[in-house]
Amino acid sequence: MARIGIVAGESSGDRLGAGLIKELYKRRSDLAIEGVAGPSMIEAGCKALYPMNRLAVMGIVEVLGRYRGLLRLRKKLVEHFLADPPDLFIGIDAPEFNLELEEQLHQAGIPTVHYVGPQVWAWREGRLAKIARAVDLMLVLFPFEEAYYRRHAIPVRFVGHPLADEIPLDTDRFQLRTDLGLPVSKTIMALLPGSRANEWRYHVEPFIRTALWLTHRHPGLHFAIPLVSLESRNFVQGMLGRIGPDLPVSLYDGRSREVLGAADVVLTVSGTASLESLLLKRPMVVVYRMGWLSYAIARLMVRLPYFSLPNLLAGRRIIPELLQSEVQPEKLGQAILHWLAHPEAVIALQREFAELHRSLRRNASSRAAEAVLELLERDPYRNCKTYL
Repeated sequence: MARIGIVAGESSGDRLGAGLIKELYKRRSDLAIEGVAGPSMIEAGCKALYPMNRLAVMGIVEVLGRYRGLLRLRKKLVEHFLADPPDLFIGIDAPEFNLELEEQLHQAGIPTVHYVGPQVWAWREGRLAKIARAVDLMLVLFPFEEAYYRRHAIPVRFVGHPLADEIPLDTDRFQLRTDLGLPVSKTIMALLPGSRANEWRYHVEPFIRTALWLTHRHPGLHFAIPLVSLESRNFVQGMLGRIGPDLPVSLYDGRSREVLGAADVVLTVSGTASLESLLLKRPMVVVYRMGWLSYAIARLMVRLPYFSLPNLLAGRRIIPELLQSEVQPEKLGQAILHWLAHPEAVIALQREFAELHRSLRRNASSRAAEAVLELLERDPYRNCKTYL
């Protein structure tokens, strides 16, 4: 029986972890996997030592507010895994938490894998030395990351992105509208103000005001908003009641991918939703707002020409992106109107999105599992040699 420790920090990590765990079990039935897991990982066969929501937090200042609790949790995990060492440990994303944990386990002789490369190519390049001390293998989702880590002598494998495997190259927009009960004959605009509370609290109001601005300039628009929780639904409904009671809008609990696929155009925060929009070939405008202190710190640390994944993957600006004080209804509305008024630009964008989709479609969970098992089977007695 081989034991694998694993830690995921948020819903996207839970999905990645679940896909990886399923592929690992396909290849080896003699595995026991345990750690910090979300519902999808638990369903896939991971024993949860702690629930994943203990780690789910975003933003520099927000992390500081839970710093002591995160330290206590990491200390407990180190003690657990050192007292009964697994044959291999996998940290999924959450680099602020996982790299320190991986370094301590790695020093004790436990092979370590980090799944989802920390964005040191964007900021805090000084962490490369720590990554080299902490990680036996880095699994990355994007091709430009593999080249970057390889230049810095970090063992790395590009596995592709699971979303590119899940989402077909073509989708039926009108069938999705029928399934969702959306009007087939109208122009549908999807609004995705974020999955975390500290995201949608910053974005819901400017998104609704942008929708109101657009209704006066583009007749026939209908809006669709997927919601991540009862709390977010209550917040959105309260904001609609206050500033947009007559806005033609449909609300959905979950179903964000279906909403994106049904849309003609998308207004979204940066992150996974922008990648899903790319994979669904939908023209978009990407924005982001955060607390003023987090933004001030980020400005000092981030070294990137773009912050949205479509532009980063393309290596140039192919979609509009607006940040912080630029997130204003008129600016967002004008960027949306550009796509609605220029169908030829949309067609060209969709061609580029299709090429990017194909470049990421690599059967990622399968490739990640193969890489993990190669490392696990390379030196199965490594822990014994360390602890004897």
